[in-house]
Amino acid sequence: MDLGELGWNTDWESAFAPHRAAGLDPARVVHEDKLAYVVVGPWGDRPAAITGRLRHRFRLDSDLPKVGDWVAVAPVPGENKGLIQEVLPRRTRLLRKVTGRVNEAQVLVTNVDVVFVVQAMDDTFNPRRIERFLVMVHEGGARPVVVLNKLDLCARPDSLVRTVRGLAGDALVLPVCAKTGKGTGLLREQLGPGITAVFVGTSGVGKSSLLNRLMGEKVEPTIEVREWDRKGRHTTAWREIHPLPDGGLIIDTPGMRELQLWTAEDGLDDAFPEIAALGLGCRFRDCTHAAEPDCAVRASLEAGKLPKGRYESFQKLRKELVVVTSARREAERKGGGGRRPIPRFDDPSADGGDDEGNG
Repeated sequence: MDLGELGWNTDWESAFAPHRAAGLDPARVVHEDKLAYVVVGPWGDRPAAITGRLRHRFRLDSDLPKVGDWVAVAPVPGENKGLIQEVLPRRTRLLRKVTGRVNEAQVLVTNVDVVFVVQAMDDTFNPRRIERFLVMVHEGGARPVVVLNKLDLCARPDSLVRTVRGLAGDALVLPVCAKTGKGTGLLREQLGPGITAVFVGTSGVGKSSLLNRLMGEKVEPTIEVREWDRKGRHTTAWREIHPLPDGGLIIDTPGMRELQLWTAEDGLDDAFPEIAALGLGCRFRDCTHAAEPDCAVRASLEAGKLPKGRYESFQKLRKELVVVTSARREAERKGGGGRRPIPRFDDPSADGGDDEGNG
Protein backbone atom coordinates (compact mmCIF):
# COMPACT_ATOMS: atom_id res chain seq x y z
CA MET A 1 0.00 0.00 0.00
CA ASP A 2 1.42 3.39 -0.99
CA LEU A 3 0.80 6.54 1.02
CA GLY A 4 -1.82 7.76 -1.47
CA GLU A 5 -4.00 4.78 -0.60
CA LEU A 6 -3.72 5.82 3.02
CA GLY A 7 -4.96 9.33 2.25
CA TRP A 8 -1.65 11.10 1.68
CA ASN A 9 -1.90 14.09 -0.68
CA THR A 10 -0.13 17.31 -1.62
CA ASP A 11 -1.49 19.14 1.43
CA TRP A 12 -0.02 16.53 3.77
CA GLU A 13 3.24 16.59 1.81
CA SER A 14 3.46 20.34 2.25
CA ALA A 15 2.83 20.07 6.00
CA PHE A 16 5.46 17.34 6.25
CA ALA A 17 8.20 19.22 4.38
CA PRO A 18 10.20 20.33 7.48
CA HIS A 19 10.23 16.77 8.83
CA ARG A 20 11.33 15.30 5.51
CA ALA A 21 14.17 17.81 5.50
CA ALA A 22 15.15 16.44 8.90
CA GLY A 23 15.42 12.92 7.46
CA LEU A 24 12.14 11.58 8.88
CA ASP A 25 9.56 9.44 7.08
CA PRO A 26 5.80 10.06 6.92
CA ALA A 27 3.57 7.31 8.29
CA ARG A 28 0.00 6.86 9.43
CA VAL A 29 -1.07 5.39 12.74
CA VAL A 30 -3.25 2.38 11.89
CA HIS A 31 -3.41 0.73 15.30
CA GLU A 32 -3.21 2.02 18.85
CA ASP A 33 -3.25 0.07 22.09
CA LYS A 34 -2.47 2.48 24.90
CA LEU A 35 1.05 3.69 24.05
CA ALA A 36 1.88 0.89 21.60
CA TYR A 37 1.36 1.77 17.95
CA VAL A 38 1.50 0.25 14.50
CA VAL A 39 2.31 2.71 11.72
CA VAL A 40 2.39 2.30 7.94
CA GLY A 41 4.91 4.23 5.87
CA PRO A 42 6.84 3.88 2.62
CA TRP A 43 8.65 0.86 4.09
CA GLY A 44 5.43 -0.95 5.02
CA ASP A 45 4.06 -1.47 8.51
CA ARG A 46 6.03 -1.63 11.74
CA PRO A 47 5.51 -1.22 15.47
CA ALA A 48 6.35 2.21 16.84
CA ALA A 49 6.65 4.11 20.09
CA ILE A 50 6.78 7.80 20.90
CA THR A 51 10.04 9.41 21.92
CA GLY A 52 10.63 10.53 25.47
CA ARG A 53 10.86 14.11 24.26
CA LEU A 54 7.42 13.90 22.63
CA ARG A 55 5.93 12.26 25.70
CA HIS A 56 7.33 15.06 27.86
CA ARG A 57 6.05 17.78 25.52
CA PHE A 58 2.55 16.36 25.20
CA ARG A 59 1.10 16.81 28.66
CA LEU A 60 -2.38 15.54 27.80
CA ASP A 61 -3.41 12.13 26.55
CA SER A 62 -5.43 13.82 23.79
CA ASP A 63 -2.20 15.29 22.37
CA LEU A 64 -0.64 11.86 21.82
CA PRO A 65 -0.82 10.02 18.47
CA LYS A 66 -4.20 8.45 17.76
CA VAL A 67 -5.50 6.16 15.04
CA GLY A 68 -5.70 8.23 11.86
CA ASP A 69 -2.85 10.57 12.72
CA TRP A 70 -0.05 11.26 10.28
CA VAL A 71 3.28 11.18 12.08
CA ALA A 72 6.98 11.73 11.42
CA VAL A 73 8.93 8.55 12.12
CA ALA A 74 12.61 7.75 12.54
CA PRO A 75 13.66 4.11 12.08
CA VAL A 76 15.34 2.31 14.95
CA PRO A 77 18.74 1.17 13.64
CA GLY A 78 18.98 -2.60 13.25
CA GLU A 79 15.32 -3.19 14.19
CA ASN A 80 11.99 -3.26 12.39
CA LYS A 81 10.67 -0.53 14.68
CA GLY A 82 10.08 3.18 14.49
CA LEU A 83 10.16 6.17 16.82
CA ILE A 84 7.40 8.73 16.43
CA GLN A 85 9.06 12.14 16.53
CA GLU A 86 6.16 14.45 15.59
CA VAL A 87 2.41 14.44 14.96
CA LEU A 88 1.10 16.47 12.03
CA PRO A 89 -1.77 18.92 12.72
CA ARG A 90 -5.11 17.13 12.51
CA ARG A 91 -7.59 18.05 9.79
CA THR A 92 -10.58 16.44 11.51
CA ARG A 93 -11.08 14.65 14.82
CA LEU A 94 -13.77 13.07 16.94
CA LEU A 95 -13.74 14.24 20.55
CA ARG A 96 -15.74 13.36 23.61
CA LYS A 97 -15.39 14.20 27.26
CA VAL A 98 -13.64 11.65 29.42
CA THR A 99 -16.20 10.10 31.74
CA GLY A 100 -16.18 10.94 35.42
CA ARG A 101 -15.08 14.14 37.09
CA VAL A 102 -11.92 14.67 35.08
CA ASN A 103 -12.53 17.57 32.71
CA GLU A 104 -10.52 16.46 29.70
CA ALA A 105 -11.12 15.49 26.09
CA GLN A 106 -10.60 12.04 24.66
CA VAL A 107 -9.69 11.82 20.99
CA LEU A 108 -11.42 8.84 19.39
CA VAL A 109 -9.97 9.06 15.87
CA THR A 110 -8.41 11.71 13.64
CA ASN A 111 -8.23 12.74 10.00
CA VAL A 112 -11.40 10.92 8.92
CA ASP A 113 -13.45 12.09 5.96
CA VAL A 114 -16.71 10.28 6.67
CA VAL A 115 -18.28 9.19 9.96
CA PHE A 116 -20.89 6.42 9.80
CA VAL A 117 -23.19 6.97 12.77
CA VAL A 118 -24.70 3.49 13.20
CA GLN A 119 -28.05 2.87 14.88
CA ALA A 120 -30.04 -0.37 14.95
CA MET A 121 -33.57 -0.48 13.53
CA ASP A 122 -34.92 -2.46 16.47
CA ASP A 123 -36.35 -1.59 19.86
CA THR A 124 -33.06 0.00 20.90
CA PHE A 125 -33.55 2.80 18.34
CA ASN A 126 -33.03 6.19 19.95
CA PRO A 127 -33.31 9.40 17.87
CA ARG A 128 -31.83 11.49 20.69
CA ARG A 129 -28.66 9.39 20.57
CA ILE A 130 -28.31 10.06 16.83
CA GLU A 131 -28.54 13.81 17.50
CA ARG A 132 -25.80 13.59 20.10
CA PHE A 133 -23.46 11.75 17.72
CA LEU A 134 -24.20 14.24 14.93
CA VAL A 135 -23.17 17.16 17.15
CA MET A 136 -19.82 15.44 17.78
CA VAL A 137 -19.26 14.68 14.09
CA HIS A 138 -20.17 18.16 12.84
CA GLU A 139 -17.93 19.77 15.45
CA GLY A 140 -15.04 17.52 14.42
CA GLY A 141 -15.22 18.64 10.80
CA ALA A 142 -16.03 15.30 9.12
CA ARG A 143 -19.06 14.42 6.98
CA PRO A 144 -21.72 12.41 8.85
CA VAL A 145 -23.73 9.58 7.34
CA VAL A 146 -26.46 7.99 9.45
CA VAL A 147 -26.52 4.22 8.94
CA LEU A 148 -29.68 2.42 10.08
CA ASN A 149 -28.66 -1.22 10.39
CA LYS A 150 -30.74 -4.37 10.96
CA LEU A 151 -33.33 -3.50 8.34
CA ASP A 152 -34.59 -7.06 8.60
CA LEU A 153 -35.78 -6.46 12.18
CA CYS A 154 -37.88 -3.38 11.44
CA ALA A 155 -41.61 -3.76 10.77
CA ARG A 156 -42.03 -0.19 9.40
CA PRO A 157 -38.67 0.87 7.98
CA ASP A 158 -40.03 3.68 5.79
CA SER A 159 -41.56 5.44 8.78
CA LEU A 160 -38.37 5.14 10.82
CA VAL A 161 -36.22 6.40 7.95
CA ARG A 162 -38.51 9.43 7.57
CA THR A 163 -38.12 10.14 11.28
CA VAL A 164 -34.33 10.07 11.03
CA ARG A 165 -34.23 12.20 7.88
CA GLY A 166 -36.25 14.78 9.78
CA LEU A 167 -33.51 15.14 12.38
CA ALA A 168 -30.37 14.44 10.35
CA GLY A 169 -30.24 17.79 8.54
CA ASP A 170 -28.12 17.45 5.39
CA ALA A 171 -26.62 14.14 6.51
CA LEU A 172 -27.30 11.16 4.26
CA VAL A 173 -29.48 8.44 5.85
CA LEU A 174 -28.91 4.86 4.68
CA PRO A 175 -31.07 1.90 5.79
CA VAL A 176 -29.00 -1.28 5.51
CA CYS A 177 -28.75 -4.87 6.67
CA ALA A 178 -25.29 -6.21 7.42
CA LYS A 179 -26.71 -9.72 7.73
CA THR A 180 -28.20 -9.90 4.21
CA GLY A 181 -26.12 -7.19 2.53
CA LYS A 182 -29.17 -5.14 1.53
CA GLY A 183 -28.31 -1.46 1.13
CA THR A 184 -24.60 -1.92 1.81
CA GLY A 185 -23.80 -1.06 -1.81
CA LEU A 186 -24.89 2.52 -1.05
CA LEU A 187 -22.63 2.43 1.97
CA ARG A 188 -19.71 1.38 -0.20
CA GLU A 189 -20.38 4.29 -2.56
CA GLN A 190 -19.40 6.70 0.22
CA LEU A 191 -15.88 5.28 0.15
CA GLY A 192 -13.06 5.22 -2.34
CA PRO A 193 -9.28 5.44 -2.71
CA GLY A 194 -7.75 7.76 -0.15
CA ILE A 195 -11.01 8.21 1.81
CA THR A 196 -11.03 7.32 5.49
CA ALA A 197 -14.29 6.48 7.26
CA VAL A 198 -15.13 5.35 10.78
CA PHE A 199 -18.03 3.49 12.35
CA VAL A 200 -19.31 4.94 15.64
CA GLY A 201 -22.22 3.87 17.80
CA THR A 202 -23.20 1.90 20.84
CA SER A 203 -22.50 -1.81 21.23
CA GLY A 204 -24.75 -4.23 19.42
CA VAL A 205 -25.70 -1.98 16.50
CA GLY A 206 -23.61 -4.05 14.09
CA LYS A 207 -20.51 -1.95 13.38
CA SER A 208 -18.20 -4.97 13.13
CA SER A 209 -20.74 -6.86 11.02
CA LEU A 210 -20.89 -3.94 8.60
CA LEU A 211 -17.11 -3.85 8.45
CA ASN A 212 -17.00 -7.57 7.68
CA ARG A 213 -19.61 -7.10 4.95
CA LEU A 214 -17.60 -4.29 3.29
CA MET A 215 -14.37 -6.25 3.60
CA GLY A 216 -15.91 -9.37 2.13
CA GLU A 217 -14.40 -11.43 4.92
CA LYS A 218 -14.52 -11.75 8.68
CA VAL A 219 -11.90 -9.34 10.00
CA GLU A 220 -13.63 -8.47 13.27
CA PRO A 221 -15.31 -10.98 15.61
CA THR A 222 -19.00 -10.50 16.30
CA ILE A 223 -21.29 -11.82 18.99
CA GLU A 224 -25.06 -12.00 18.76
CA VAL A 225 -27.11 -9.41 20.63
CA ARG A 226 -28.65 -10.82 23.80
CA GLU A 227 -32.31 -11.53 23.16
CA TRP A 228 -33.53 -10.76 26.68
CA ASP A 229 -32.50 -7.09 26.76
CA ARG A 230 -31.45 -6.39 23.14
CA LYS A 231 -28.04 -5.25 24.34
CA GLY A 232 -24.91 -6.03 22.39
CA ARG A 233 -21.84 -7.77 23.65
CA HIS A 234 -19.00 -5.72 22.34
CA THR A 235 -16.17 -7.46 20.53
CA THR A 236 -13.95 -4.65 19.16
CA ALA A 237 -11.38 -3.89 21.84
CA TRP A 238 -9.40 -1.14 20.08
CA ARG A 239 -9.41 1.27 17.16
CA GLU A 240 -7.77 0.07 13.99
CA ILE A 241 -7.69 1.06 10.32
CA HIS A 242 -8.70 -1.59 7.79
CA PRO A 243 -7.99 -1.11 4.04
CA LEU A 244 -10.94 -2.07 1.85
CA PRO A 245 -10.40 -4.33 -1.19
CA ASP A 246 -11.67 -1.70 -3.67
CA GLY A 247 -9.97 1.27 -2.03
CA GLY A 248 -10.72 3.35 1.01
CA LEU A 249 -10.11 2.83 4.69
CA ILE A 250 -12.47 1.92 7.52
CA ILE A 251 -11.91 2.35 11.25
CA ASP A 252 -13.94 0.21 13.60
CA THR A 253 -14.31 1.51 17.14
CA PRO A 254 -15.34 0.00 20.46
CA GLY A 255 -19.00 0.57 21.30
CA MET A 256 -19.70 3.47 23.62
CA ARG A 257 -21.96 3.11 26.61
CA GLU A 258 -22.22 6.88 26.78
CA LEU A 259 -21.13 9.90 24.78
CA GLN A 260 -20.47 13.07 26.73
CA LEU A 261 -19.87 16.02 24.44
CA TRP A 262 -16.70 18.05 24.83
CA THR A 263 -17.24 21.09 22.65
CA ALA A 264 -19.67 22.30 20.01
CA GLU A 265 -19.00 25.85 18.85
CA ASP A 266 -20.64 25.11 15.50
CA GLY A 267 -21.63 21.47 15.84
CA LEU A 268 -24.83 22.14 17.79
CA ASP A 269 -26.16 24.51 15.13
CA ASP A 270 -25.09 22.12 12.36
CA ALA A 271 -26.91 19.23 14.03
CA PHE A 272 -30.04 21.34 14.62
CA PRO A 273 -30.17 23.47 11.46
CA GLU A 274 -33.87 24.29 11.77
CA ILE A 275 -33.34 25.75 15.25
CA ALA A 276 -30.30 27.70 14.06
CA ALA A 277 -32.38 29.14 11.20
CA LEU A 278 -35.25 30.06 13.50
CA GLY A 279 -32.79 31.66 15.91
CA LEU A 280 -31.99 34.32 13.33
CA GLY A 281 -35.43 35.77 14.06
CA CYS A 282 -34.92 36.09 17.81
CA ARG A 283 -34.68 39.55 19.37
CA PHE A 284 -31.34 38.78 21.01
CA ARG A 285 -28.34 37.52 19.07
CA ASP A 286 -27.24 35.33 22.03
CA CYS A 287 -30.72 34.00 22.72
CA THR A 288 -30.69 30.62 24.48
CA HIS A 289 -34.29 29.96 23.43
CA ALA A 290 -35.16 29.29 27.06
CA ALA A 291 -36.88 32.30 28.63
CA GLU A 292 -35.91 35.36 26.60
CA PRO A 293 -38.71 37.54 25.17
CA ASP A 294 -39.47 37.51 21.45
CA CYS A 295 -37.79 34.14 20.89
CA ALA A 296 -38.58 32.86 17.41
CA VAL A 297 -37.64 29.31 18.37
CA ARG A 298 -40.12 29.12 21.26
CA ALA A 299 -42.76 30.79 19.13
CA SER A 300 -42.36 28.04 16.55
CA LEU A 301 -42.51 25.44 19.32
CA GLU A 302 -45.72 26.89 20.76
CA ALA A 303 -47.24 27.04 17.29
CA GLY A 304 -46.59 23.33 16.86
CA LYS A 305 -44.17 23.84 13.97
CA LEU A 306 -41.03 22.79 15.86
CA PRO A 307 -41.28 19.27 17.33
CA LYS A 308 -41.09 19.26 21.11
CA GLY A 309 -38.59 16.39 21.14
CA ARG A 310 -36.16 18.33 18.96
CA TYR A 311 -36.42 21.41 21.14
CA GLU A 312 -35.93 19.47 24.37
CA SER A 313 -32.95 17.57 22.94
CA PHE A 314 -31.36 20.83 21.77
CA GLN A 315 -31.76 22.40 25.21
CA LYS A 316 -30.41 19.34 26.99
CA LEU A 317 -27.27 19.27 24.83
CA ARG A 318 -26.83 23.05 25.06
CA LYS A 319 -26.96 22.97 28.86
CA GLU A 320 -24.55 20.03 28.98
CA LEU A 321 -22.08 21.93 26.82
CA VAL A 322 -22.40 25.05 29.00
CA VAL A 323 -21.44 23.01 32.08
CA VAL A 324 -18.48 21.33 30.33
CA THR A 325 -17.23 24.61 28.88
CA SER A 326 -17.50 26.36 32.23
CA ALA A 327 -15.57 23.58 33.97
CA ARG A 328 -12.90 23.61 31.26
CA ARG A 329 -12.41 27.37 31.54
CA GLU A 330 -12.20 27.15 35.32
CA ALA A 331 -9.55 24.44 35.03
CA GLU A 332 -7.59 26.57 32.57
CA ARG A 333 -7.86 29.56 34.91
CA LYS A 334 -6.36 27.47 37.71
CA GLY A 335 -3.48 26.42 35.49
CA GLY A 336 -4.63 23.18 33.88
CA GLY A 337 -6.43 21.51 36.78
CA GLY A 338 -8.25 18.32 35.90
CA ARG A 339 -5.55 17.04 33.59
CA ARG A 340 -4.97 13.35 33.46
CA PRO A 341 -1.39 12.14 33.37
CA ILE A 342 -0.37 10.30 30.23
CA PRO A 343 -1.23 6.64 30.91
CA ARG A 344 1.32 3.89 31.36
CA PHE A 345 1.30 0.86 29.09
CA ASP A 346 -0.43 -1.18 31.79
CA ASP A 347 -2.96 1.48 32.79
CA PRO A 348 -6.48 0.02 32.31
CA SER A 349 -8.01 3.50 32.16
CA ALA A 350 -5.88 4.59 29.23
CA ASP A 351 -8.70 4.43 26.70
CA GLY A 352 -11.17 6.57 28.59
CA GLY A 353 -12.80 3.98 30.78
CA ASP A 354 -16.29 3.82 29.28
CA ASP A 355 -15.97 1.63 26.20
CA GLU A 356 -17.48 -1.80 26.40
CA GLY A 357 -15.28 -4.73 27.36
CA ASN A 358 -14.06 -7.32 24.98
CA GLY A 359 -17.16 -9.45 25.30
